[in-house]
Amino acid sequence: MSNYLRELRALVGDRELLLPAAAVVITDPRDRLLLVRQSNTGDWSTVGGMIEPGESPMVAAARETHEEVEADVDLDRLLGVFGGPGYRVDYPNGHRVAYVVAAYSASLRSTPRPDGDEVTEIGWFSSGELAALDLSPLNRTLLVDLGWITGSRAT
Repeated sequence: MSNYLRELRALVGDRELLLPAAAVVITDPRDRLLLVRQSNTGDWSTVGGMIEPGESPMVAAARETHEEVEADVDLDRLLGVFGGPGYRVDYPNGHRVAYVVAAYSASLRSTPRPDGDEVTEIGWFSSGELAALDLSPLNRTLLVDLGWITGSRAT
């Protein structure tokens, strides 16, 4: 948890927060998507995280990529900004968050590897493999919204 979020939680407790986030959609030449396994849940997700105060979404996307997979990226374009019921998260500690996610496509400039802290594993997955993965509800919704998974969104 960032210092900013820790300070905010001290003020508002478990009350739902609306938070900006960035997601990074990284593909390889075989059109497979890079996903990371989160150490705290074991779920697969896109690279990304919360945008810090004073930080642009693009800077946050690049920072999160460097933090999670120790790689540098070129952000190609904004894919969209997503939010709503499928982007709400109730954490085990009682904290509730409604995320608004800016999703970017990106190209790697270096070889990704798990940071060993937030991320325990990385994998490349075709669109046909995604539906069967243990994805967080938010990431399942995002991948449906982005067209990577066919089907209904999490609500």
